[in-house]
Amino acid sequence: MTSTNGTGTHGAVIADTPAQQDDTIVELRNAGKSYGNIRALHGIDLKVHPGRVTCVLGDNGAGKSTLIKIISGLHQHTEGEFLVDGEPVRFSTPREALDKGIATVYQDLATVPLMPVWRNFFLGSEMTKGPWPVRRLDIDRMKQTADEELRNMGIVLDDLEQPIGTLSGGQRQCVAIARAVYFGARVLILDEPTAALGVKQSGVVLKYIAAARERGLGVIFITHNPHHAYMVGDHFSVLRLGTMELSASRDQVSLEELTNHMAGGTELAALKHELAQVRGVDVEELPEEQDLTAPVAKTGEGAT
Repeated sequence: MTSTNGTGTHGAVIADTPAQQDDTIVELRNAGKSYGNIRALHGIDLKVHPGRVTCVLGDNGAGKSTLIKIISGLHQHTEGEFLVDGEPVRFSTPREALDKGIATVYQDLATVPLMPVWRNFFLGSEMTKGPWPVRRLDIDRMKQTADEELRNMGIVLDDLEQPIGTLSGGQRQCVAIARAVYFGARVLILDEPTAALGVKQSGVVLKYIAAARERGLGVIFITHNPHHAYMVGDHFSVLRLGTMELSASRDQVSLEELTNHMAGGTELAALKHELAQVRGVDVEELPEEQDLTAPVAKTGEGAT
């Protein structure tokens, strides 16, 4: 958790260190969202710091999409507080979030498959030259800038004229990340960037997530894959049915514990006795319920 008096579904409470409180870019305090009588999110505490990857995990219906929509300006929270640079905000549009340096890369990437890579890089924000009203696209400068920015992220493409649709899924994700960085993102929200990718291409995307962190961006990595999250994550928040089940820094949770929370280990632990009665079901590897429901006591250096 991000506050010393907040609790998730299973009470994982982690204190902040003074050094971390000063450089918070985005913060949610007891935030929630309701759609009429339906409560999609409740009691969410989250902090995003520069140069750190915050992983938000959860199964389908856990509330990940709603959380993205609040931070990216698509929807407004109905409970709690949403702060950027310590100031309360209530975005009306994604443009307002972008103006604050919050960029979102969705699964569809918002690219035009038949357009060249350089054109997609500047899609909607094209460079122009010449006097008004006969201004025209500055194609040379856009190509040069796109090439330089991609190389700065470690992405080398032989031909920027090739349609972006001919790139692999991992390469397209990386172009979208580089584009967001170039246009001034301070917080980068990545919506399931590895969901539809194979092992090798997922590794490529994870590499550039780490590169974005090294450039000082605060990254929110939305995923349902705990193994991918653990490779690059600094802090892990697990959502379940709209509430925060776990919030812990890397030094406070193991990959096995994270996987158990993500896979519904609490429910399986509660059913362990009943499952043992079913022939052919091996319950030896299932966690004990108390191991998953006990509060996180440590307050390590990486807590958020």
